[in-house]
Amino acid sequence: METTFDISYVFDFLPKLAAYIQITLFIVICSVVLGLAVGLLWALPRMYNVPVLKNLSAILVSFFRGTPVLILLFLIYYGVPEVLKLVSIDVTRTSVLVFVILTYTLNSGAYMCEIIRAAVAAVDRGQVEAAYSIGMTKYQAFTRIMLPQALAVSMPNFANKVLANLKETSLAYTLGTMDISGKAQTLGSSTMHFFETYIALSLIYFVISMILEQLFLLAERRLHRHERHYKVRTGSKRSLRSRQTGKEDEGLFSSTRSLS
Repeated sequence: METTFDISYVFDFLPKLAAYIQITLFIVICSVVLGLAVGLLWALPRMYNVPVLKNLSAILVSFFRGTPVLILLFLIYYGVPEVLKLVSIDVTRTSVLVFVILTYTLNSGAYMCEIIRAAVAAVDRGQVEAAYSIGMTKYQAFTRIMLPQALAVSMPNFANKVLANLKETSLAYTLGTMDISGKAQTLGSSTMHFFETYIALSLIYFVISMILEQLFLLAERRLHRHERHYKVRTGSKRSLRSRQTGKEDEGLFSSTRSLS
């Protein structure tokens, strides 16, 4: 059945879809927080070259980064219950949302592992050794020297992954999760105005993405504030030194002219 485009449906669908934003954000927040923990757990053996574990971590990271999220959703939703049956654990009554969060957590963990490794490697080891030389403990050197710089370096990649998670949650409806994408599919099927439905859905994703982007930009600026202060101080010292050098050179040349 053909339907003509009606812009009023867009405004009608917006509040109906907005009521399910909390489920989408819940999936994103849980997957990012748990993904950070998983990513750190996978990154440590590779950063400290732990035998066997570093190879196992590399295989897991490659698998969860290289497999599309849609396939991971079905693998975990149908595979985990079958595996747990082997040890007499029944999870058939477990909420679909649990499997969705588990899928996005493992996917996020694989990316967070690489983000953590890259951020830690970007911090100059000489700074950590200097911290040890003045009596700092490993915990103090990590929290005061390494962590602030690693956070600043990793923020752009971390923000990209959070935004990617937000967009990838649109696939969760394939397992029956009633988030904003699942609700959009229901509204489109019941009214046959799919175009208006997905315009409203895209507007909601766009607004959420813009808000998150601005929040991450503020966080990045705050993390880099010490670098701006350092550049300002260094620049002022250089300009002062250049002015002093210029004056000294001018005096030298003037004295030379007077002698000539």
